[in-house]
Amino acid sequence: MTDRIDKAGLAIGRPLYELMETALSGTGVSSEVFWAELAELVASFADKNAALLKHREAIQETLDKWHREHRGDAFDFVAYKQLLEELEYIVPAGDDFCVSTDHVDPEIATVPGPQLVVPITNARFSLNAANARWGSLYDALYGADIIPESDGAEKGTRYNPRRGARVVAWAADFLDAHFPLESGRHADATAYKVDNGQLAVDVGGAHTGLADAGQFAGYQGQASAPKAILLVHNGLHAEIQIDAEHPIGQDHAAGVKDVLMEAAVTTIQDCEDSVAAVDAEDKALVYGNWLGLMKGDLEERMDKGGQTITRRLADDRQYTAADGSPLRLPGRSLMLIRNVGHLMTTPAVLDGQGNEIPEGILDALCTATIALHDLQGNGPHSNSRAGSVYIVKPKMHGPAEVNFTVALFEHIEKALGMTPNTLKIGIMDEERRTSINLKACIREARERTIFINTGFLDRTGDEMHTSMEAGPMLPKGEMKSQPWLSAYEDNNVDTGLAVGLRGKAQIGKGMWPAPDNMADMMAAKIGHPQAGANCAWVPSPTAATLHAIHYHRCDVLDRQAELESRHADYLDDLLTLPLLDRELSADEIQKELDNNCQGILGYVVRWVDQGVGCSKVPDITDTPLMEDRATCRISSQHVANWLHHGITDEHTVRETLKRMAKVVDRQNAGDASYQAMSADFDGSIAFQAASDLIFKGREQPSGYTEPVLHARRREHKAQRAGG
Repeated sequence: MTDRIDKAGLAIGRPLYELMETALSGTGVSSEVFWAELAELVASFADKNAALLKHREAIQETLDKWHREHRGDAFDFVAYKQLLEELEYIVPAGDDFCVSTDHVDPEIATVPGPQLVVPITNARFSLNAANARWGSLYDALYGADIIPESDGAEKGTRYNPRRGARVVAWAADFLDAHFPLESGRHADATAYKVDNGQLAVDVGGAHTGLADAGQFAGYQGQASAPKAILLVHNGLHAEIQIDAEHPIGQDHAAGVKDVLMEAAVTTIQDCEDSVAAVDAEDKALVYGNWLGLMKGDLEERMDKGGQTITRRLADDRQYTAADGSPLRLPGRSLMLIRNVGHLMTTPAVLDGQGNEIPEGILDALCTATIALHDLQGNGPHSNSRAGSVYIVKPKMHGPAEVNFTVALFEHIEKALGMTPNTLKIGIMDEERRTSINLKACIREARERTIFINTGFLDRTGDEMHTSMEAGPMLPKGEMKSQPWLSAYEDNNVDTGLAVGLRGKAQIGKGMWPAPDNMADMMAAKIGHPQAGANCAWVPSPTAATLHAIHYHRCDVLDRQAELESRHADYLDDLLTLPLLDRELSADEIQKELDNNCQGILGYVVRWVDQGVGCSKVPDITDTPLMEDRATCRISSQHVANWLHHGITDEHTVRETLKRMAKVVDRQNAGDASYQAMSADFDGSIAFQAASDLIFKGREQPSGYTEPVLHARRREHKAQRAGG
C-alpha cells in the first residue's frame, strides 16, 4: 500500500508530499495553507469536473444512438447539424470581441518563432529545450540531411572539411538572403567590425555595411575586433561568431566560426501527452523538474566521451548595443507548462472518501505554486519578465470546460495571493467541440488567452470517436485531404485573428514528426508561418534552429495582417465526416492494420514497460517518428472503428498484433532493458495494453488512451515491485 500523509482531510502520497513541502519553501505559502487550498479546490471543483465529463458522455450516447438509427440511410447533413445544435454541441458564436490579455512576454506576443515541446520528466531534455533559445546553425546543418552526403561531403565519424565548406557556404547564403550587404556577399567578407555604431564589412578590398543598417543590433568584444556581431530580422536575432584561431574560423577569411540562431523562443514543458506519470512518485518527478526550472537550479550530469558533463540553464547573453549601451538578451526559451486535461484522476492524492482527485486540479495548483519562485525572483534566472505564468490546457471540449478552467485559475490566484489573470491559458484546439466553438471558447478566457494551437492527431482521434457509429473511416493517410482538416487549420487562424490575438498571443501549428528528416521539414514547414501561425512545434533543438529560418523567410505578423480580412464560414466543412467512400482491397486493409498495430505496439511497449511517454519510435519502414499519446489515440481508434464496422475481424487484428509485436521486438533488440512481447503474449502487460486500446477502444472516453495506459503502467510497476 502506498505510504501516505494525511493533511487537510486528504491522503497524499509521500513522494508528492515531500516534494511539495520542499517546493513551498521561499514562496510565502505555508504548508497548512497549501494543503487546505488543495482540499478546498477538490471540494469546490471535483463534482463540477465530473459533471462536465458526464455531459461529454451524454452527448456521445445521443450521437451514437442517432447514427445507429440512421445507419444505411443516405446521410442527412441538415438533420445532423440540427441535432448538434439541439444538443448544444454547437453553440452560438456570440458578438464580436477582442481579447484583453495583458502582461504577456514578447516571445508570446510579438516574436514569432519555433516552439519546442518536451517531456518534463526527462531533466536533460527539459534543459536542452530551455537552452534551445540559441542554436548553432553550423552544427544543425552539418548533422542534417539538408546538406547532401554526396561528392565527398559525408558526415563520417570525424570532421569532414568538404562538408564543413558546404555548411559555411549555406550559412553565408542565409545571411545574404536576410541580412544583405550594401554591396558584395557575406561569403567574401574578410573582416567584420563596428565603426561609429554601424556594422562595417570588408569585402574584396572595399568597405560596405548592411543594406538595412537597422538590422545591426550589437556586438561582443572590441568594436575594432568584435568576437560576435548581433543582427536582427523579423524580431529574431542571429549572431555571427568570430574567432580566427578556431578550427573552423581559421579557414574563413574573416574568422567566422559559426552563425548562432535565435531559435526556440518558447518551450512547452509537458506534464501531459509526452510523459508517463501515473502515481505520486511520477508526479513528484514532474513537479520536481518544474521546480528546478522555476528556481533555475535544475542540473543533469551525464557521461560523454569519458567526461562528466553538467547541464544547467544557460545564462543571458550580453552585448554592447549599436548605440554603445549594454544589451542583454534572454539566454533561455520562455517556458510554458502543459497541465493535463479534465479526464483523469490521480492516486497521488485521495479525498476524504478515499477517491482519487482530478489530476488537472492537482496540476493547476502545484505548477502555479511552484511558479511563484519565478514571479518572486527566487533564482538566478527569470522566465517571465512580464510576471505571468503560462499554462497550456489540453483536451477541453467546448466553452463550458474552458469556463471551468478559468474559474479554477481564479480560485488558485486568490489562494496564492497572485494578481488576477496572472495564470494565463493556452487553449489546445484539438477536440471537435472546441474547433466548432473556438470563438466561444476564447471568449470564456478572453482576459487570459495567450495561445491557441491545432493538433491534427488528437483532432482526428476525436473525429473518429465522435462519429464511431456513423460508419467506417477512411484510411489514416487520406484524412489529411478531407475538407474538415483544411477548414480546421484555417478556422483556427481566422478565429484567432478575429478576436485580436495578433500582437498579444500565439497562434500555433502542430509537430513535425520525423526528427531525422530535416530536408523534408524545411520544404514543408514553411507552410506554418505562411498560414499565419506565429509558432509551430518542433521535435528537437536542431529542428528549432532550422525551423527558425522559416520565420526569416516569412514575416508572420505581416502575414497575419493580410489574413485578418479573410472571413469564411468553415462550419459545414468542419462537420463533414471522413467516412470511407469506396471498397478497399484485402491488401489495402492489411497494410493499414500493419501500420496501425505496429505504431501502437512500438509506442505502448515503451510507455508501459519503461515509463517513456515520448520518444523516437521506428515506424513499419524503420523510419524514426516522434510519438506521443496523440499518435496512439488515432491509430487505436482507427482499428477499433474498422473492427466495429466489419472492415476487418478480431482474428485478423489479433494475428496482426502478434506479427507486428515481433517487428517491434526486432526494432528494440539493441535495448538491454527491453522486454520482448512475443516471448509471452499473454504475460506481456505492454502487449495486453495495446490490445485493450483496440478491443476496448469504442468504450474509452472520447477515445483517449490514458485510462488503459495508466492502469497497465501501474500494473507493471506493481509487478516489478512485487517481483
